[in-house]
Amino acid sequence: MKRPSVRLFWDRLSIYLPILLMSLFAMATFWLVRSTPAVIEATAGKPLKHEADYFLRNFSIKAFDVQGKLKSEVVGREARHYPDTDTLEIEQVNMRTVGENGLPTVATARRAISDATGDDVQLFGNVQVSRQLPAGTSAKSREPVEYRSEYLHVKSDAGKVMTHLPVVISQGEDRFSGNAMTYDDHASVIELTGQVRSVLTPRKAP
Repeated sequence: MKRPSVRLFWDRLSIYLPILLMSLFAMATFWLVRSTPAVIEATAGKPLKHEADYFLRNFSIKAFDVQGKLKSEVVGREARHYPDTDTLEIEQVNMRTVGENGLPTVATARRAISDATGDDVQLFGNVQVSRQLPAGTSAKSREPVEYRSEYLHVKSDAGKVMTHLPVVISQGEDRFSGNAMTYDDHASVIELTGQVRSVLTPRKAP
């Protein structure tokens, strides 16, 4: 394993991981919550209990920019809003956002819990996140960066991405894995702990 290859792999992750995760959840859940303001307002004044005040079943909510291009989409089997904690729970969630460069970021999980702003999101069960990267120096460098785990906690406002469960971060045949992960956007540091392993394949000369 060559040290420059390791540095290149981590440099790409430090550039794209915040975009890959934080903006995706903040944008997607923000539009989902804002799509039901009348229901939330109608329940104002009632005693707050941990009971869902509205449901969405087999739903798809999309947001577009002023030119009519898709910005984000949230698809789920069921969504429930709980007014006492002001949280949104989504079953079988699929989130998708499209960047200004037209490249998508997609995240799927069996369940998601989000606060009202999308700044604090937890994903549970078969979590998969993928982002296609912009054109680089080779076709291989444009392969999607993918993240897989059974749990993911994204705190966009604090610039944190965490999991206490095994995680695999990969691009093509290159991959890093560990028993837990913490990402600090402010320090641009990704820390894998536990049994950390890496597999890096050699790049072909241009």
